[in-house]
Amino acid sequence: MNDEPKQSTPEHLRLLESIDVMLTVEVGRTQMTIRDLLRLSEGSVIELNRLAGDPLDVLVNGTPIAKGEVVMVGDRFGIRFGQIITPEERADIV
Repeated sequence: MNDEPKQSTPEHLRLLESIDVMLTVEVGRTQMTIRDLLRLSEGSVIELNRLAGDPLDVLVNGTPIAKGEVVMVGDRFGIRFGQIITPEERADIV
């Protein structure tokens, strides 16, 4: 899905290139009781902690790495990175 040219990687990091990671895009969060959870049915709407249009969080193995927006890639959804979170900023989040 990435058509960009591959960047040069130092030789000692090449071993890491084939390790699988879990990439997650988080739209928002909410907290609710089990009672409210059990009352959900088809068509239910849950209010999240984000405003419409806010950037989405991109996480790798649960760690925030970027913020982005949803885009269409043909007939599929994709994510366009808008802001990369620096290692220093990540330390403040965790």
